[in-house]
Amino acid sequence: MGCVQGKCCGEYPKSSDDDNREFQELGTYSSHGRHILANSSLEFVLVPSHNLRLEYSVLTQRGYYPETPDKENQDSFCIKKQFQGNPNIHFFGVFDGHGQFGTQCSNFVKDRLVEILSNDLTLLGNPVKAYNSAFLATNEELHNSEIDDTMSGTTAITVLVMGDTLYVANVGDSRAVIAVKDGNQIVAEDLSHDQTPFRKDECERVKLCGARVLSVDQVEGLKDPGIQTWGDEETEGGDPPRLWVQNGMYPGTAFTRSVGDSTAEKIGVVAVPEVSMVQLTPDHPFFIVASDGVFEFLSSQTVVEMVARYTDPRDACSAIAAESYKLWLEHEHRTDDITIIIVHIKELFNSGAHAITVRSGTNIQPAALKIQKGTPNTFVHPGPECLRSARTDSTDMHPCQQSVSTDQSPEMFVPSPAVPKPSVW
Repeated sequence: MGCVQGKCCGEYPKSSDDDNREFQELGTYSSHGRHILANSSLEFVLVPSHNLRLEYSVLTQRGYYPETPDKENQDSFCIKKQFQGNPNIHFFGVFDGHGQFGTQCSNFVKDRLVEILSNDLTLLGNPVKAYNSAFLATNEELHNSEIDDTMSGTTAITVLVMGDTLYVANVGDSRAVIAVKDGNQIVAEDLSHDQTPFRKDECERVKLCGARVLSVDQVEGLKDPGIQTWGDEETEGGDPPRLWVQNGMYPGTAFTRSVGDSTAEKIGVVAVPEVSMVQLTPDHPFFIVASDGVFEFLSSQTVVEMVARYTDPRDACSAIAAESYKLWLEHEHRTDDITIIIVHIKELFNSGAHAITVRSGTNIQPAALKIQKGTPNTFVHPGPECLRSARTDSTDMHPCQQSVSTDQSPEMFVPSPAVPKPSVW
C-alpha cells in the first residue's frame, strides 16, 4: 500500500543473482502502458543435502499511474544462490520501495541486507538472530547513506532456504505463502503476517510511540476520527488506516514496519523483522514471495490456487500479474508495482524428518535456537524484549526501541491463520 504520498521515481530492478542473468522487457501490450520484466528462462537451484530441486521464475511489473505515466518500477528483488559458498543455502527476496526515493531505497536494502546476512558467521548457528541484526544494520546504513529516507523507504519479504527449512523474515506488508497439499486439495499457509494498522497489536504499538492512526478521510475530517474500527484489508478498499504525526498530515504510511522512513520511525515504524520457520515435507509443492501489489485484491488462497493450475512457474507468474493488474483497475484508477517469485519444490525425499506442526501462537525450537513460548494472538518479536507488543503484561518495555542485545536469545513466531479449503488439487 505504501505511503500516502505515493510511489515516485526509480529504475527497473535488476536481479542481484551471482549469475547476472539478462532480463528482457516483453513490451507494452495494454493501453495503460503496462510493462513487464520477466526472467528469460526457467531457473533452478539444487539443495544437495535434502535432494531438493528448486525451480523458480520471477516477474516484476511496473505500476500504472495516470498522473505520472513515466513513473518507474520501485520494486526490486534478489535471488542469491549458495550463501557463504554453501550449496544448501539460498535466498529469495522482494523489496517494495515507496516515497520519492523508493527505488533507491529498495535497491540499497536489497544489496546491503543480502551482503550483511551472507557475511554473518552466526547465520548457520542462529539464522533468526542473524536476520534480526542484518535488518537493523541495513536500516542504520540507509539512514546514514546519501539517500534521503526521511519520507521514503522499502518493505522487505525474504525467504532463506537452509536445507529443508525455510526461514522467512518480513518487514512491511509484502507476503510469503507456502502451498500445503491436503488430500486432493491445496491450502495456502501464510508464512508472514502483513504489518499494518489493521493488526491490533501493531496498531497499539505505534500508538504508544505517538502515532495517530486514521484513514485519509478521517484525517481530512470527512469521517469521524473517533471511530477506530476499519474492518479488514479485504473489505476496507482504498481508505485504510494510516500513521500520522500528532500535529501534521504526514507521513501517512499504511504499514507499521519498514526499512528507512526515518520520519515514520519517530512514531513507531521499525525495521525489526518478524521471523517464521517451516520445515519442508513432500506436502509442500511450492512457495511464493511477492509484493503487496499482488495481494491487494487477491487472497493468499486464490494466488496459491492460480499457481497450482500451471506446471511452469513462468506461466503462473504471468497469470497472477495479469489478474492483479486487472483487479487494480477495476477498483482504482491506478495499479501498484507488482513483483512475484514462484519457487517449485521438486524431488523431495524426506529421510525420516517429520513436518513441524504449525499452530497460531506456537513457538518452535530448532536445535540451534532457544525459543520462548508466546500466547495466542500475542505479537512475538525476533528481537529484544523491549519490542514486544503492548499487549504483554510487562510495563517497562519501550515499543519504539530498535536496539538489539547481542547476548539475548531471539524469539520466533510461526503464524498459521485459518484458511478455507480450496478446489481439488
